[in-house]
Amino acid sequence: MMKISIVTVSFNSALTIGDTLRSVAAQRYPDIEHIVIDGASRDATPDVVRTLGAHVKHFISEPDNGICDAMNKGIALATGGLIGFLNADDVFASPDSVTSMAAAVSANDSDAVYSDLVYVRADSTDKVVRRWCSGEYSRSRLRYGWMPPHPTFYVRSHVMRQVGPFDQRLRSAADYDFVLHCLAQPERRVAYLPEVLVRMRLGGASNHSVQAVWRKSREGPAGLATQRRRRDRHVALQEPAENSAIVALNCHPDAPECSSAQFSCERRGRRARQDTRL
Repeated sequence: MMKISIVTVSFNSALTIGDTLRSVAAQRYPDIEHIVIDGASRDATPDVVRTLGAHVKHFISEPDNGICDAMNKGIALATGGLIGFLNADDVFASPDSVTSMAAAVSANDSDAVYSDLVYVRADSTDKVVRRWCSGEYSRSRLRYGWMPPHPTFYVRSHVMRQVGPFDQRLRSAADYDFVLHCLAQPERRVAYLPEVLVRMRLGGASNHSVQAVWRKSREGPAGLATQRRRRDRHVALQEPAENSAIVALNCHPDAPECSSAQFSCERRGRRARQDTRL
């Protein structure tokens, strides 16, 4: 049976990390390595981890250089065959979420797996606000800035080692850059689970506002241009115009319709607009 490493990074997350810890502890999959990397929180986060984290294999609380630095520390400690991240304010949708991921990877001998995701209210993980419908993977969709929801994206450890650490220069676009480089090689085998495996609280580091989402889309292509010059990758990425679709959130002419009110996309080359209805 494959060990699965789940990395949680935190900073002043005392109000939410308890839900995350309970969510991981409730998973029925028998071989989970939960790693918690805390950035020397000034609140009660370390106390919550010590109280509710009996299952946690590694817990570090020390100053860091931001979320990317913390995620890189988690990757360095991970010993599982499959590695992913669960934010300190997010939870798994059911006790079988990790089991479903492992089954999909094993059934298809895949290098990576991802699923759908729901955004929930900050004060209640039971109240769904938006749904992120990922759709089937196609390498050509990377040209439009498509990416799977990062909290649902789990990768074989050998792929993660090949790709290397998160680029700390890219701030909120680092997850976009990382996922892209994991999927860029044509031989990658990717499994998609058309079900919700993670519930993400609104207000996280990479989705706390419309401005942050726009910054992600602006940072992503610029950062990827730098990465392309530095690394010999085999995907020709098109950099969108400044006023084009919000590329980091599946809004492009060929994206599938989302079943919620999160985004409303005008098709066939017309600009995607954000639907502000909640």
